[in-house]
Amino acid sequence: MVLRPEVGGAALLERGEELGLEWVIAVRGRVALRPKESVNPELPTGEVELEGTELKVLSSAEPLPFQVNEEIHLANEDLRLRYRYLDLRRSELARMLALRHRACQSARAHLSSQSFLEIETPMLVKPTPEGARDYVVPSRIHPGKFYALPQSPQLYKQTLMIAGCDRYFQIARCLRDEDLRADRQPEHTQIDLEMSFVTEEEVFGTVEGLFEALWRECLGVQLELPFPRLTFREAMSRYGSDKPDVRFGLELVDVSEACARSPRNVIANGAKAEGGVGAALVVPGGAEISGTQLRKYEDVVKEAGAGGLTFFKVTEADRAKQQVIFPGEQLDEFLARAGARRGDAVLFTSGPWEPTLKALGVLRAQLGQPLLRGERFCGLEPVDTTNRWAFLWVRQFPLFEWDPDRKRWAPRHHMFTMPNPEHLDLLESDPGQVIAQLYDLVLNGNELGSGSIRIHRPDIQERVMKVIGLSHEQAYEKFGFLIEAYKYASPPHGGIGLGLDRIVMLLGGRDTIRDTIAFPKSASAACLMDGSPSAVDPETLEELRIRVEE
Repeated sequence: MVLRPEVGGAALLERGEELGLEWVIAVRGRVALRPKESVNPELPTGEVELEGTELKVLSSAEPLPFQVNEEIHLANEDLRLRYRYLDLRRSELARMLALRHRACQSARAHLSSQSFLEIETPMLVKPTPEGARDYVVPSRIHPGKFYALPQSPQLYKQTLMIAGCDRYFQIARCLRDEDLRADRQPEHTQIDLEMSFVTEEEVFGTVEGLFEALWRECLGVQLELPFPRLTFREAMSRYGSDKPDVRFGLELVDVSEACARSPRNVIANGAKAEGGVGAALVVPGGAEISGTQLRKYEDVVKEAGAGGLTFFKVTEADRAKQQVIFPGEQLDEFLARAGARRGDAVLFTSGPWEPTLKALGVLRAQLGQPLLRGERFCGLEPVDTTNRWAFLWVRQFPLFEWDPDRKRWAPRHHMFTMPNPEHLDLLESDPGQVIAQLYDLVLNGNELGSGSIRIHRPDIQERVMKVIGLSHEQAYEKFGFLIEAYKYASPPHGGIGLGLDRIVMLLGGRDTIRDTIAFPKSASAACLMDGSPSAVDPETLEELRIRVEE
């Protein structure tokens, strides 16, 4: 819009000069071609302009707490969250909300075309121990009793399968009272699916079709199907993670046998112990890394839970020192097993299988960051991340993990997952060896969702619950409605919950899911805009029979 005295008069121009940033105005005028020097081909309206003849101020704005059109030097995040309605005026965040809308519409259209029914499940549910803490809601009508806000629609969507709704989906709100991270909020949204009479591979095919539609319609990108599959054990052994970023190499190598033969007890004992492993990571051309930097890598691994880190530079000058750890031909055998060549660096550690591999996986992820930023690292070329979408299924997880604090087994994901048929006999005798029909979908090192083939028999469900310490009476008290429903001919079924916020974050190239949510919480689970959580007046507490203690 332009104001010219020869078109609208001098008084109109004076009114225009009084306008401030972000004021809301109404203008009447004539659409005309822009002067040649003002043409902007990057704008849809770049060749025309509105010559104002009338101007009306609809709403003025006080001085802004920050500039809403600034994308490079952003204001402090807490300040932007306090004034979220101003921050959302930024074109980048407005684009994210539009992208989220397109993703939801695309998911609904695709799943509907595949005969799924969108069915809403309750937001006020029975409190159940599903892993994270529940948000609890007091009942005024039933004093002393509480609802919970749903951590997921898990139990209800399984009940829908028993009801005969054999293809269900929902854009579901989920709430968990847990500590926050960049990719986690107390309330999030997931694309929730469940299907009857399906195998794991049929679930994979359905989900892959959904993502093919999302990426095609939201980004114009054609994904390559099917997505690769790795077992949990393969993913951990090769990448040190159950959600690996496979866009770059730096794979781990099992050097347990070589480590077990070392005369250095600190190295040998970790590999020889029951459930122990020796693992190495080779950095091509890594001999150029300084000793100071290598010692910093040791700090990374220790902080991640490993006992320590040993590193070799594969050079003739360092060979004598290395033979203290691997004497004689053992050194050459170790380097050959690790796949190291002259000029490389070898970083290795030993200890309990999962924590040792996870710790080395943390270091691998850190070393890969320069490659993903387009930088060269030692002898490794940068990764071309243009349209590089490294989807991956990780499957065959252990059903249980040991909880050292409670001294008992706990479900690794949740307790409603069907064990592999050949492992049913291990439920009572060796729960740690039970592998389940569990699977995660991973993209570029981010877990997008978890799912499983579900238990559909009451006897198996009760056996699993017994392993994690629930008696028959406790199982029925907490999950009785589901176990009872199993008794009325439950079909085999399976599904998955996919994190919509994280999907949109990756579609939009953002680093945090807060950018994909209209009104996110801060790192302390507070809404800085409306001031929640906040105190409740005494009358309400009295009506709910609740007393707040200091």
